[in-house]
Amino acid sequence: MRFRTLAAAAALAALGAGAVVAADEPQVVRQEMMKKVGGAMGALAGIAKGEKPYDAEIVKASLTTMSEVAKAFPDQFPAGSEAGYETEAKAEIWEKMDDFKAKSAKLGTDAETVLAGMPADQAAVGAALKTIGSNCGGCHEVYRVKK
Repeated sequence: MRFRTLAAAAALAALGAGAVVAADEPQVVRQEMMKKVGGAMGALAGIAKGEKPYDAEIVKASLTTMSEVAKAFPDQFPAGSEAGYETEAKAEIWEKMDDFKAKSAKLGTDAETVLAGMPADQAAVGAALKTIGSNCGGCHEVYRVKK
C-alpha cells in the first residue's frame, strides 16, 4: 500500500513539474493544471466505484491537488491567451471573468471542506465526488469547448 501512495505522489509531482517547464505559456500551464485535477478525480472515482481500495493518502493528495489548482487556475487566463496551444477555453471566460473565478473558488472551497471532513470510506468518497463533480461539470458546460 505504501508503494501505491508513493507512486501516486510521484505521478502528481511529475505533472506539476511539467507545468513549471511551460510556465511561459498560460494555455499549456492551464492544460497541465487540468490534467492534475483529472488525475485526482480519476483516483477518487476509482475508489468511489470500488475499482481501487480506499487509501486515505490518495484521497488526501487528490483533494489537496484540487484545492490548490482551483486557487491558481483563474490566474492562467490573461488577456491574449484566448487562442493557441490547442486551448479548449471559450471566449466566455474573458467575458465573464468574475463568474469564472467564482466557479473556480467554489471548487477549491468544496475540496477543502471535503478534506476537512476527510472521507473515511468508499461511500464517503462517492458522496464527496457528487459535490466536487458538479463544480467541474458546471464550469466545463459554460467555459470549455466540447471536443
